[in-house]
Amino acid sequence: MNNNTVPVGTLTTTTPSVIIVTQPKENYMFYRFLFGGFSCMAAASVTNPIDVLKTRLQIQGELSTTATTTGRNGLIKSTIQIIENEGFLALYKGLGPSLLRESTYSTLRMGGYDLIKGYFVDSNGKTNLLSKVLSGGVSGALGASIANPSDLIKVRMQAHSMSGAKYQSISQAFIEIIEKEGIRGLYKGVSPTTQRAALLTASQIPSYDHFKHMLLDHKVIESEGLKLHTVSSILAGFVASVATSPVDLIKTRIMNQPIDQYGKGTLYKSSFDCLVKTVKAEGILGLYKGFIPNWLRIGPHTIVTFIVFEYLRKLGGIPPV
Repeated sequence: MNNNTVPVGTLTTTTPSVIIVTQPKENYMFYRFLFGGFSCMAAASVTNPIDVLKTRLQIQGELSTTATTTGRNGLIKSTIQIIENEGFLALYKGLGPSLLRESTYSTLRMGGYDLIKGYFVDSNGKTNLLSKVLSGGVSGALGASIANPSDLIKVRMQAHSMSGAKYQSISQAFIEIIEKEGIRGLYKGVSPTTQRAALLTASQIPSYDHFKHMLLDHKVIESEGLKLHTVSSILAGFVASVATSPVDLIKTRIMNQPIDQYGKGTLYKSSFDCLVKTVKAEGILGLYKGFIPNWLRIGPHTIVTFIVFEYLRKLGGIPPV
């Protein structure tokens, strides 16, 4: 903020075309949560087609001994098949629950990261990497455990395959799952979902935060702006993809597995059971099936998220990440 900014709670213009709303410090945390959720919703809207592809590829050849990881050609072929068989709009299946998920899960994890990290700031205003990772892990796990029902519905609507789930709306999905599987059915896969979210947030936000300040401290990029945010996001997206792909695959398979008349999964007893069966049937590389679309999703998702997040913080008079 410039020194000539009008006092708290008013509007100020630092340039003829940019209006900045300054907020009281006690409101900073509320807007950090709000802006975090909104920025992730914007990113989810952009990356939903890749998320659909990732989900389909993760369950493709499930537990087949001849299954292999999918590269660029498989990704292109899968995209063409979906469009030919289901239409272009099939790439936006699950967008509704995806936005619902981001509005809860990401609001909590993005805002929670700032809140928890604040307890680890030293006398120089710095936070070490371990504290950032811990802050990300806790906030991610909390957000994901609460938002699991919307994540479950998103996966099933995107997969639209062996689970037999053909939901026409979010409300229908909630009702049908509760009727057939009980309230507990909404929390199927909550363990791998929480683990994935903890890994994602512990790798994505802290690595963005750390890469960004490393670039600034070493003067690789000398100031805040689009270039810094983009480079930091690309690096953070790759780190997050490598860290989360195996648990993301397990989460998808558990959520999408067939169920018996009692609402219990017929393929896997637990996350560990899914891990063992997948490795036994498909090898270690089976855990990285769908890695390319996962990376292609997390990369752009991370870029859009942090560019929007940083811009909203600037407009709100909140210091950058």
